[in-house]
Amino acid sequence: MASAVEKNAAIVVVTEGGPHIWAIVNAVADQLGPVSVILESPESKKQLLLGRARRQGWFSAIGQLGTMVLTRLGKRFFAGHAARLIADQKLETEPRPGQKIIHVSSANAPDCLQAIADIRPGVVLLAGCRLLSRQTLAKMPCPVLNYHAGIAPKYRGMNGGYWALASGDLANFGTTVHLVDAGVDTGDVLRQARGKPEPGDTISSYALRQAAFSRDICIEAVRDALDGKLATIRPDLPSKQWYHPTIWFYLWTGLTRRVW
Repeated sequence: MASAVEKNAAIVVVTEGGPHIWAIVNAVADQLGPVSVILESPESKKQLLLGRARRQGWFSAIGQLGTMVLTRLGKRFFAGHAARLIADQKLETEPRPGQKIIHVSSANAPDCLQAIADIRPGVVLLAGCRLLSRQTLAKMPCPVLNYHAGIAPKYRGMNGGYWALASGDLANFGTTVHLVDAGVDTGDVLRQARGKPEPGDTISSYALRQAAFSRDICIEAVRDALDGKLATIRPDLPSKQWYHPTIWFYLWTGLTRRVW
């Protein structure tokens, strides 16, 4: 454990969970001490679909739902590849025995804010959870960071690694840790990491691949927050928000560019 970090500086991660998130949680715990995980309930598929239909229209929402279903099936089909990736990169993708997990309904719900108030953390790291509202952010007692699986601001939103590859932008296959504001991955950038996919990687495994080369920047950003030494950078990149690809775009890109 790093002695430079105060022993009483609590760390909270707010997330919906997932193997790539646990890989990061366990890496942070190894270097900086125990992590309290606030695990929010996933948004219902019905609410997710309705929300996307309101923002983008039913045509896009149904197309994105098709890709999400195909991706879920793909995780089963490519389970062997994911297992090899996990073993090769020495990722710990499950909660460890004794891991403190607090279940809440939503990252914006009163029970989440109460849990954070009870813990009194030195930093909150968001990783794969709902967008925090302005009201929730205003009540946070410490710096709030976000781990984003994409290079911000160029690939804000969903599936940042996939979109970089689908755009022919291999140099920006990466991740970002940034301060949280009320926008979608629009907060000031703290650290970024870039890597590359390996043969056999698909949209089902990009998040694991990205987590493997991003553990260090998560550790460094959390340490900086605890030490009161957060410093931002300004990537010279355009800004765009991305969503899940539609099933027809995903299949076309896979067949024509071999980006799956």
